[in-house]
Amino acid sequence: MPHRYSLLPFLRWLPQVTARSLGRDALVGLTGAILALPQAIAYALIAGLPAEYGLYAAVVPVIVACLWGSSLHLIGGPTAAISVVLFASVSPLAVPASPDYVALVLLLSFLAGLFQWLLGLLRFGSLVNFISQSVLLGFTLGAALVIALGQVPNLLGLDLPGQATALKGALVLGEHLREAHWPSLAVAALTLGVALGVHRLWPRLPALLLAILAGSLLVWLLPGWFAAVPQVEAFAGSLPPLAVLRFDLDSVLTLLPAAVALGLLGLVTSLSIARALAQQSQQILEVDTEVRGQGLANLVGPWFSAYLSAGSFTRSALNQQSGALSPLAGVFSALWVALFALYGAALLAHIALPAMAAVILLICRGLVDAPGLRALWRVSRPEFAVMALTCAATLLLELQTAIYAGVLASLLFYLKRTSQPRLQRWYEGRDEVLGIEGSIFFGACAYLQRHIQASQAPAVVLDAHYVNFIDYAGVVMLHQEARRLGLQQRSLVLRRVRPRVREELLKLEGAEACPLQFKD
Repeated sequence: MPHRYSLLPFLRWLPQVTARSLGRDALVGLTGAILALPQAIAYALIAGLPAEYGLYAAVVPVIVACLWGSSLHLIGGPTAAISVVLFASVSPLAVPASPDYVALVLLLSFLAGLFQWLLGLLRFGSLVNFISQSVLLGFTLGAALVIALGQVPNLLGLDLPGQATALKGALVLGEHLREAHWPSLAVAALTLGVALGVHRLWPRLPALLLAILAGSLLVWLLPGWFAAVPQVEAFAGSLPPLAVLRFDLDSVLTLLPAAVALGLLGLVTSLSIARALAQQSQQILEVDTEVRGQGLANLVGPWFSAYLSAGSFTRSALNQQSGALSPLAGVFSALWVALFALYGAALLAHIALPAMAAVILLICRGLVDAPGLRALWRVSRPEFAVMALTCAATLLLELQTAIYAGVLASLLFYLKRTSQPRLQRWYEGRDEVLGIEGSIFFGACAYLQRHIQASQAPAVVLDAHYVNFIDYAGVVMLHQEARRLGLQQRSLVLRRVRPRVREELLKLEGAEACPLQFKD
């Protein structure tokens, strides 16, 4: 039975579905689809893809992730951060929105999904914990700035080529600011005003959708003034079409580093949202099942023209707060989006790009976690520095490189902290006692060795009651110090050593030849 659940995890909750819960989930799914439509289109444009690919990414991957995942409320789809990393990774290789560009994005999505699925299959889902909260905050803040900067040309009615980094994009934008198209800016201003007004006065209404409609209606009703305002390119309405992936070895090797970065980013985003929702709903989340579900969604999705998807906090929170009773609410949301892609495509051709850019700016504002940044500053200045470094890296480097830089900075700060375990020094008669709180590993050996060598007492006693781990380098260092003290007619004594640590210390030379002394 457990094996069947691991292959078909939806069998855990599917038998509890009733006609009442089915109707409730269908209604909740419709609400989620209304929110998903403008976001999916906006994220596709951020990723450099035609608008319809945002809708495709909100269909098949969402269905697969809901059925094969673990969370009851998590809903995936295209996201802002992943879209901007995709654009930064692929735009140097092909012209955005071109067939070659779309093919590379789908291949990159498949590779990222394969990486995610393998992590889940090998039960390495906990590896995503190495991307700390400070790295996530910094990357999200930087990504919000990068996205906003990338949408300023659409806001101003400018057609500028994409750049690999935000800094280059800002320099190019500065050269063309005088060419701003004022009718486009007016449409964007109206869109922002409607969105903010609706959100404040009628918070239950879909503010983003209504704002896009208002900006687009202005262009449609006053063609004499706004005829030159750019609009979304029209496309033929259809269900997500089948796609044939091109597994070119050179392309695979070129995209592989970005695929790993995107895979980790997608998993961290999805699992963070799923954990937060599970904590609120008292659900037990199976991390590896969720990782496999996310990976499977991105393995299957590209064959149906869907680019990389991950958990969406706004849609998932709306799903839970609206009273979703099972993951079928996410499935219904995807089906509603598919119906719109099939029958509402003609409406998309009337969406003004400046209106869409204004909505994306509001989404960017929502990405900035100001309370989290303030809390990080109060709690840990070193981790705030990691956040700032990650944010700076997103602006100065390619975004997938920024993720690696943030993880590296986080690990370096962690190693620096753990390389200096807390030491308490006191005397018992003529003997000097060093109380150690922390692990004795390769990074801490030099620090601990300096304190041992600084002692002039006849016996140096290491109180190791709070030492839970010692590695080979630590064992060798303690043996060397014990022999050095022995030559001076002095001794190194370990007191209150845990059994596991004592076992490791005795492995090197055996109990009889060990130069260390032990006391309980």
